[in-house]
Amino acid sequence: MRETVSHTFEAFVPKEAAILILGTMPSPKSRELGFYYGHPQNRFWKTLAGVFEENVPMSIDEKKDFLRRHRIALWDTLARCEIRGADDSSIRNPVPNDIGALLQSQPIKAIFTTGSKAAAYYRKLIYPRVGLEAVPLPSPSAANCRFYTPDSLIDAYRIIREYTD
Repeated sequence: MRETVSHTFEAFVPKEAAILILGTMPSPKSRELGFYYGHPQNRFWKTLAGVFEENVPMSIDEKKDFLRRHRIALWDTLARCEIRGADDSSIRNPVPNDIGALLQSQPIKAIFTTGSKAAAYYRKLIYPRVGLEAVPLPSPSAANCRFYTPDSLIDAYRIIREYTD
């Protein structure tokens, strides 16, 4: 059964953010924890750690510090939607976040999306308003394990270093 879900925490935007990484909508676990990519089986943090050749940040404070050091902003394409659990394919009635306002306040050089649904919602709902293309990246979700190994995820995400170094 779908429930109407609103984004329950703010975008994380460090001072002088160089890139913005957008998911679709926080999972129930992420909403419970109050920060991005909170499900322990999600490979987002391990992937970023691999890209930057660092230890995996574990606590929310360590994750925020990691993002600050690398000038990475995190948010989601959607502010509200109807969704079943964390299943992006079940989304109905999507309402986008105001990415344009964020872009006006930060020197963002590039936008990346995590997964095909985030990319599709960005193209449909946000790109026409902001005019900045997003680079689609594979989903770090554990549900995507059969398509992307940890090493292939790191290889795909390595492009973000071009904008953060």
